[in-house]
Amino acid sequence: MGTSSTFGGQSGGTPLVPSWLGNEGSPSAAPDGAAPPNGNGAPPAQPPAGPPAPPARPPVPPTADPTRFSAARNNFSRFAGSGGDDRKALGRAVSHYVGSSSGGARTAAARMGSARGAGSRLLGFLSDAARRGATEALRALNLGALAGRPIEEIFLGLADYVCPDGGTIDEGIAREAFIETIADLAGAGITDLDGLTPDQMQTVFELYATNAIEARLCNDIGLKTVTLPSDSRQAARVQAQLNDFIRRAVADALTTARAAAAALTPDRVLAFVGGIYEQAFGILQIMGDAEAEGA
Repeated sequence: MGTSSTFGGQSGGTPLVPSWLGNEGSPSAAPDGAAPPNGNGAPPAQPPAGPPAPPARPPVPPTADPTRFSAARNNFSRFAGSGGDDRKALGRAVSHYVGSSSGGARTAAARMGSARGAGSRLLGFLSDAARRGATEALRALNLGALAGRPIEEIFLGLADYVCPDGGTIDEGIAREAFIETIADLAGAGITDLDGLTPDQMQTVFELYATNAIEARLCNDIGLKTVTLPSDSRQAARVQAQLNDFIRRAVADALTTARAAAAALTPDRVLAFVGGIYEQAFGILQIMGDAEAEGA
């Protein structure tokens, strides 16, 4: 999958005996097991003691349960089928996704993959823009021509920096989330990158992290296999409720980490973003359990 080329296995001409073990062109052994002399009668060089040791490689991870997303998918189907009315099913879907399907908040955060890197690059750029101004932050990325342009144009120009499109599903999720974030900027009242406040910077990252988690969840549970309501308004309501549910968790995680965000340094951005994702997933599971219980 993605841009990697496939390997079809060894060809039929590949020898069964590796070349470093010798071949038919090697000198034959001398009688009584003595090593044959070389061409000038001198004793032959001693052969190597054996093949080089293979490099150490990490163990192959165990195969995951192929049915691990079933409970989350089934409950989300019930939620979608209700047109967004069955909140308990939504809670169970999210709780199962974090706890059972993903193996807990830490593993769920690790699964964010490219979205962690993209989130850190986005947050790093926003911090630089707030500190030095948008023009200098853009010049640092060789994007100075975007200075003074509408914020949507600036963010579109940042897309290849924030989330390079490598063709994998993981990279596609990160890019899709960023494009959704650009569409959300106007609704959040964020129109001026030069006048970006700390609260607005948090809002931009909150939007991105929310969209990334939603895209990851929907891709994992196979949202295309879920029957959404035929009524477009009900389908939009289902999606809006899921997005709002996730955003509440991300907002709570960011509020908890506000002090760390204020003292954020460039070398700690990636760890900070990973921590936000982990906290958000943990909060999502708690919220899901509470919703499932009707609290």
